Amino acid sequence: MDRSVCFDNPISRPAVDESVSSALGTARIIAALGHRRGARGARGAGREGESQVDPDVVPHGLSVPSVPNIARAYDAALGGKDNYAVDRVFVERLKGVAPDITVAARTNRQALIRGVRFLAAEAGIRQFLDLGSGLPSAQNTHQVAQRVDPEARIVYVDKDPTVLAYGRALLVENEHTTVVTADLRDPVAVLDSPAVKGLIDFSRPVAVLLVAILHHLEDAEDPAGLVRTYLDAVPAGSYLFITHFCRSFPAADDLEQSFQTMLGSGRFRTREEIGRYFTGLEMVEPGLVPVAQWRPEGPLRRDPTVGERMHIAGIARKP
Repeated sequence: MDRSVCFDNPISRPAVDESVSSALGTARIIAALGHRRGARGARGAGREGESQVDPDVVPHGLSVPSVPNIARAYDAALGGKDNYAVDRVFVERLKGVAPDITVAARTNRQALIRGVRFLAAEAGIRQFLDLGSGLPSAQNTHQVAQRVDPEARIVYVDKDPTVLAYGRALLVENEHTTVVTADLRDPVAVLDSPAVKGLIDFSRPVAVLLVAILHHLEDAEDPAGLVRTYLDAVPAGSYLFITHFCRSFPAADDLEQSFQTMLGSGRFRTREEIGRYFTGLEMVEPGLVPVAQWRPEGPLRRDPTVGERMHIAGIARKP
């Protein structure tokens, strides 16, 4: 396998509660580890990897899950607490295939922060549609954008009802941010949602965020077509921000198989395949690169590690 397929060297979230393979041994593992971690403190502002909600309180109408999903597993990989034993077991299984998987999650999260900061502070974007947003964590899209402009508007979209329950608890006093329960694979439902239409003015530029989510869509679900549909709904001057697992490291095939077996989704694409999502757009420098190399806080004086190049990132402007 060509390890450089997603790696330019310039020195360059879906909730899927599908049945898990019986090999996971869910019942035995949960019995051994307990459904939840020990008691924790109340909700707080949090730093990277810290909980912002009380994870020992299952939101009303929800039950303790018996299978992992992407939103909670991503939280677990970040070192968060809004997850269950079954999600942490899933992450441990992934680490057995790719030990740097938690590094990949953290590096991707840091790229999200830098990307949103660029969009708000440099590109002047004041509206964000965050598709497949996952569970709230520290340094959310709305927190980063609203530090630049407190009136920036953000809509989080995720099909996991847990995201809605936790998100609403966090955003109860934020009139410029909302959470919508919808499947990004149904853009009509997303774009016609009263909550989306009530907060986003589609006559003005919008940043469409698809961060660490398109790799959970199979080719048959036409992710490129979905991207085009969302871009068709926003005016010139809007931006597309994507991060995506890239087939850039030796364990990519095995990791993809692990996702498919345990979650029923997961597609590691080449840099060329991911680049097609940006067809017709104006790429922002430094282009489509490993997330650690997308406008890092300081000079990166070394090649990215395996974990730092599992995802690649790109932002582009609609002309």
